[in-house]
Amino acid sequence: MDQIPQISLPPRMADDGVKADPADAGTRIAIVGSGRLGTALAAALSSAGASVQGPLGRSEPPQDPVDAVLLCVPDAEIGAAAGALAGAAPFVGHTSGATPMSALAAARAAAFGLHPLQTFSGGERPEHLHGAGCAVAGETEQALDLATGLARTLGMRPFPIADADRAAYHAAASIASNFLVTLQAAAEDAAVAAGLEPAEARELLAPLVRSTVESWARNGPQRALTGPVARGDQATVECQRLALEHSASHLLALFDALADRTRAVAGREALL
Repeated sequence: MDQIPQISLPPRMADDGVKADPADAGTRIAIVGSGRLGTALAAALSSAGASVQGPLGRSEPPQDPVDAVLLCVPDAEIGAAAGALAGAAPFVGHTSGATPMSALAAARAAAFGLHPLQTFSGGERPEHLHGAGCAVAGETEQALDLATGLARTLGMRPFPIADADRAAYHAAASIASNFLVTLQAAAEDAAVAAGLEPAEARELLAPLVRSTVESWARNGPQRALTGPVARGDQATVECQRLALEHSASHLLALFDALADRTRAVAGREALL
């Protein structure tokens, strides 16, 4: 591979005090993929001072020369998108949490990874990324430096993740974000079975969810755990289960699995 040019990323401080490295006028990047993530990253990088093309279509090459291409496409399409953009830039990266760097081989460039540990629903401001973690990787030192600099440009907190650890790391992210939504949907179903309207259930449960998450972040799972399972109140747990069996039986398997796992967490607390 030809010598890869070093991209300069001078330091600054983000609005929330996180050290950042906004790209200077000589840093040119193309964002490929016009979904929620690609749109958000293009806007945030532009806001931070980078020269950004896109978001472009999945097989649309940059119109002008760029130093790096960042693929914001579904995992299954990374290889094809990389091949379609072969030779477009000395650096090509993806934003997948689980996919290894080898998926970018067809791009014939130094591969890097940039996975924001944040959720996107559309329309987020650049500040949405400030302070969030960002898993970075690179198959060369310069590629890793580029990924780290881009993360800091966006006001995020970069941390390296090895290819061998990517799937487990991404499972943690899915449990923390995606599965949390699934769990709250189950709580909403149970509340509706008790006579509440869905919107009312979310409004009433949301403060409890926020307080619980803050307690977990501050104190860890053992100290944050409360409720009948943590107290060893099996009679109340069985009462809850019977109520669900009568009014929301589709939740029973999930309830039982979560109760068992909660007992394990509570058991760890007893050993501390």
